[in-house]
Amino acid sequence: MRIFTRYILREVVGYALLGGVLFTFILFMRYLLALMELAVHGAASFADILRLIGYLLPYFLTLTIPMAVLIGILLGLSRLAADSEITAMRASGMGVLSFVRIVSIVAVLSWAVGLVNSLYVAPRAAAALLQYEAQGASGEAAIQVQPRVFYEDFKNYVLYVQDVVPGSGAAEWKNVFLADLTQPATPHIITSQEALVTGTPGDPQTLRMQLSDGSRHDIAGNNPNQYDISTFASTELPIQTGQQEEDSHISRRDTPIQALSMGELWKFAHGSGDTQPYFIELHRRFSYPAACLVLMLVGVPLGLSSKRGGKGTGFAITLVLVFAYYILSFVGSALARQGKLSAFAGVWGANIIFGVAGVLLLQQMSRGGVALNLLSSAGATLSRLFSKPRRTKSANTEGFGSGARMQQLRRALRIRFPLILDEYVMGSFLRNFGLVLTSLVGLFLIFTFFELIGDIIKYRTPLVTVGEYLLNLIPFILYNVTPLCSLVAVLITFGALSRTSELTAMKATGVSLYRIATPVLLVALALSAILFAFDETYLPAANRKQEALRSVIKGKPAQTFLRADRKWMSGQTLGNKEPTRIFYYQFFDSDKNVFANLTVFEFQPGTFTLTRRIFATSARWDDSVNRWVFENGWQRTFSGDAISSYQPFTLNSFPEIHEQPGYFKKEDRQSQEMSYSELSKYIRDLKQSGFDTTRLRVQLNRKIAYPLMALVMAILAVPFALSTGKRGGLAGMGAGIGVAISYWVIAAIFENLGNVNSLPSILAAWSPDILFAMVGTYLLLRVPT
Repeated sequence: MRIFTRYILREVVGYALLGGVLFTFILFMRYLLALMELAVHGAASFADILRLIGYLLPYFLTLTIPMAVLIGILLGLSRLAADSEITAMRASGMGVLSFVRIVSIVAVLSWAVGLVNSLYVAPRAAAALLQYEAQGASGEAAIQVQPRVFYEDFKNYVLYVQDVVPGSGAAEWKNVFLADLTQPATPHIITSQEALVTGTPGDPQTLRMQLSDGSRHDIAGNNPNQYDISTFASTELPIQTGQQEEDSHISRRDTPIQALSMGELWKFAHGSGDTQPYFIELHRRFSYPAACLVLMLVGVPLGLSSKRGGKGTGFAITLVLVFAYYILSFVGSALARQGKLSAFAGVWGANIIFGVAGVLLLQQMSRGGVALNLLSSAGATLSRLFSKPRRTKSANTEGFGSGARMQQLRRALRIRFPLILDEYVMGSFLRNFGLVLTSLVGLFLIFTFFELIGDIIKYRTPLVTVGEYLLNLIPFILYNVTPLCSLVAVLITFGALSRTSELTAMKATGVSLYRIATPVLLVALALSAILFAFDETYLPAANRKQEALRSVIKGKPAQTFLRADRKWMSGQTLGNKEPTRIFYYQFFDSDKNVFANLTVFEFQPGTFTLTRRIFATSARWDDSVNRWVFENGWQRTFSGDAISSYQPFTLNSFPEIHEQPGYFKKEDRQSQEMSYSELSKYIRDLKQSGFDTTRLRVQLNRKIAYPLMALVMAILAVPFALSTGKRGGLAGMGAGIGVAISYWVIAAIFENLGNVNSLPSILAAWSPDILFAMVGTYLLLRVPT
């Protein structure tokens, strides 16, 4: 019995650890880019990032420990059942309760770990996370001002710089335009030929600007005739950064209540006022660890009954059970918050239902039952769907005839690819790829649904809308997980060929490893091409649809692509002799082509000296003359520090202002909602108007670089599969998850380096491909062929 106990526990624990890492990684992915952004921007050190990861992990473990127990039991027992080892054990006298007793060791230990995590570790981690954010440890990043881009993250200031000269500890800006928007209707303007920018010791949110050779333009709001100009040779100006605080927050809305200690939570739950949220949290801290026990009761009979389904059935059942359990849990908690259920019934309802179901299934397992027979049949069907087809004698004869005819056709046409061996390897790869892709898409859909369940209940979103959103989300998931699926499918395929000695047999016939891997690499290359074509055609429209539906689920108002808040724009420059113009307006009606309170700043070419300023209370586009008609305003021209002329007007037109209405109608579109050609055109349009396109340029290059990761991952997976194949599929899956985590971390770091212009956009997008391709090629060349 001890041998059986150790053997079963080793199988269950291995899959449980693998599943726990996978589930935790999927939950953690949405925070990864934000953490890497903090590191790259200099807002957090490497130690801070590790601390933040440590603060986030306890919350994830509260959810994933029960999942890990379930997947470990189901996959472990399913594998034993598929190999008839369960039948042999039961024939030796082991009953159903014996399996429950053995597996309960894992469940009870997981329950104890989960209880410690939920009652003690997770609250302290949540409190530390809130304290970290309150202290501003994730505060403002170093200012990265881009030339010819309006920078609006300073407090009450808008900055426009024509050229930036980076330096050590300081930055030098050339041709500076600075608008003080303390009074938005009458902004105070400062121009300078150059500015030296340094930080302020002890105050990371304040910069000191040493301005040289400039002028200041002030106008009285109640008297436009009063206009003051002053020049300076040198002046110093402190300026505060004012980035939005929520951009640096990674905590959740419910973190404050989760940060309460057990004593504080008990006190608030039994205090006065609205105590329901505190009772819900109190019960939740005990119910999720207890899920390890109730899911164990369900998992044992289902795992033992998967005689022919194998691990594929176990994984599919895991997804269904995880979805069902957390749906019941989240819905019950939401109903408890609305007062429709008591806190105990809402939080513990899922555990009670699954506990009763587990007892009934165990009873059916002992006596035989219809439900378990149906699950076993479904598992066998699923297994046949993704396994190698078995041929009967007549089928073999027919297959031999078809193979012979195919060989004759190949000889006649002198086709040397694909051969029978190529078809065999490609078929195995595609079957594994399809299984992994289906599983990951299912996982991401389930976790996305978990994330939105609160909003769905709060805003009473129809299930039809939710279903339509998830359906339109599938293309986005497919695009993002295909490289990972390529990696795992190669690991499984070549791991199986190595484990069954088929690879050795192929080499014995004189076929090299490179020739064996060629069909898989060609399929991976085809997947890369399909991903690029998919992103060029169908994916942008699906992303726009799912973003709109997500806004409905989140209860957000209908959004428009036009950005009404973009009130600063750089004009078109048709040549070096053409004056530079900056437009500032308080409102623009894009339907009627009408501006309100429009100011035009005109600068001398080359020196960036303000030579003219035009203001109008309104400006409209006149199609008959193909010009802007300015109403009720004035224009001033300047010569150095003196006003050359002042001309008020009721109606006026300036033919030299050639920007048409379409130039001001800039759309705010996400990169994933555009194809490569659309994004390239969009970047050119925004760049000409003075908008920051750094992030978009990185995404433009990623539209080519990311699809190729399907091929790069396949190259990298081949040597990994050969090194782990003898140790089984578990080692291969573990290696796949490790490589995937490494890729996403490295890709996030390089993407953020590109976003802050620390790396050229092309290098930021292509570096992960180049690094992983080099490692994969090196390892592949070292493998004995």
